[in-house]
Amino acid sequence: MYLLTGKPEDSAYKEVRGLSRGLAVLRALNGMPGGMGGVLELARLTGLHRTTVKRLLETLRQEGLVHHKDDGALYVLSFEVRRLAEGYVGADWIDRVASPAMAAHLSALSWPSDLATPDGGFMIVRESTHRASLLSQHRATIGTRIAMLTSAIGRAWLAYCSDEEREATLSLLRERGDAIGAVARDKAYVGRVLRETRRRGYAVNKGELVNEESVAAIAFPVRLSGHAIGAINLVLQRNVVPDREISSRYVPLLRILAEEISVGATRLSQRGDPS
Repeated sequence: MYLLTGKPEDSAYKEVRGLSRGLAVLRALNGMPGGMGGVLELARLTGLHRTTVKRLLETLRQEGLVHHKDDGALYVLSFEVRRLAEGYVGADWIDRVASPAMAAHLSALSWPSDLATPDGGFMIVRESTHRASLLSQHRATIGTRIAMLTSAIGRAWLAYCSDEEREATLSLLRERGDAIGAVARDKAYVGRVLRETRRRGYAVNKGELVNEESVAAIAFPVRLSGHAIGAINLVLQRNVVPDREISSRYVPLLRILAEEISVGATRLSQRGDPS
């Protein structure tokens, strides 16, 4: 729970409770996966009533510090909030490049896409077209944690990230005592997956995720200065789209989208905007 006080006892001024509560909501939202969450979750984390949280979020939204996701069910930090810290814009490329590009390519791809970045040994979905795709089986995926080694989107990032990031991620995963850790400790398996992904140029998953046996996915890295900063996938139903059509039709389309996002992120970086 976030503390709503914390002022020095000898302060000559009274606390502005509305400001303190608004900051508590921002801190709670910042600590959630992908910087996004719902009213009930934020109320639990801050100890505030859900009506108060809703009112604060709407005020923050009017100020441009948060915006809606999934038709208002979720709130997410906007890049504007990061400008409060010396102009830092940590995920500017997602809002300004990836999100509009994914929306523009949806009609051609039809099937839904997720864009994810690494966090704590998982890929966290930061943007998605699931809510807009008529072919989606999942309406809300933003903030979802995706396994690194058994997903196409995780494999795409891991195969093309820097050597230091890859080793740090694998070391973190190897320490786990569950099935995820067992997979990470299988060096032969990990090496084979990464080699095949690089040889192919993109990553593949065919029903390897738990409870997603009917799903096939392909993914490309999103790169900056030669190294992956994230990855974007395309999620399809295996019994609907044959492998030949995936490779001949959807791989080229997703490659174009990934390259467009990579180029846009690079241009932001070259202009001095952090990515």
